[in-house]
Amino acid sequence: MLLLAAMSIAAAVPAHALDMNSVNAAKLPSNAAQLRKGLNPAVIKAQVLLDRAYLSPGEIDGRLAENTRKAIALFEGGHGRSPDGKLASDVWSDLLATSEEPVLKEFRIGDSDVKGPFLGKLPSKMEDMSHLQRLSYTSAGQEIAEKFHMSENFLQALNPGKSFDRNGETIVVTNVTDNPPAGKAARIEVDKAKRELRVYGDEGSLVFAAPAMIGSTEKPAPSGTLKVTSVTHNPTYRYNPAYHFKGVHTDRPFTIRPGPNNPVGVVWIGLSREGYGIHGTPDPSKVSKNASHGCIRLTNWDALDLARRVRKGVQVAFLDE
Repeated sequence: MLLLAAMSIAAAVPAHALDMNSVNAAKLPSNAAQLRKGLNPAVIKAQVLLDRAYLSPGEIDGRLAENTRKAIALFEGGHGRSPDGKLASDVWSDLLATSEEPVLKEFRIGDSDVKGPFLGKLPSKMEDMSHLQRLSYTSAGQEIAEKFHMSENFLQALNPGKSFDRNGETIVVTNVTDNPPAGKAARIEVDKAKRELRVYGDEGSLVFAAPAMIGSTEKPAPSGTLKVTSVTHNPTYRYNPAYHFKGVHTDRPFTIRPGPNNPVGVVWIGLSREGYGIHGTPDPSKVSKNASHGCIRLTNWDALDLARRVRKGVQVAFLDE
């Protein structure tokens, strides 16, 4: 029993130091296998730099998983390298050259971060969500994590013993950019095989990319080319019983009110086929890993970034597997 307890404690402790200074000064380990052990400072650094370059790794969590490798591959392709998704020394050097700002910073929690109201617990069934006045954050921790594009677990790992619902508390967060994006969308590609959304500017260059959930068995994503028809912030969600979504047990339509935990997140980008759009999600950890009931689902922050780039009439091409 003592051995099992020791193993459990060891598994909960990150394999590398996660204080702000050690992460900001992180270097690429000589042994690539080290990148796959626990929460790695070099991976954290790479994820923040990719996020700043508008090649989203999705949720910043310090782990070298699929979404981060996809972002690395796009970065490699943009720098004339073979896109293998590996965080090699040449890629690392190119990433460091993109920004000199530290990747972690201190943040003082303010009244707006803790005032709520918070849900406490999000209902698991969509039908139960329809009774709520607003699909708010469940906690200040969820709100702060989303503000800085982080997973809640990673936020907690960076701030052991800290309280996220205390006004005036100083914590460590990722230093992601909140500057308005410069590159506007001339064309959007939704790659079903790679579970990735890519945005190209007027000159044909890649200006933004993000991992995405695309379609489901009940409602597959469309094929061909559609157009953007609308951009709606803080959308409501109306369930159509004709879709017969798994886990929804009603033959009546219902409406879920706005909020970051709404099934379509904080923004809806409508497309020129009824019932389809690009939108956010209340669960960024599942992006590109789960199905999405037909639409294209991004993290809330990536959906907001895209919304600032698009306009009515922009083409959205669905690339089949």
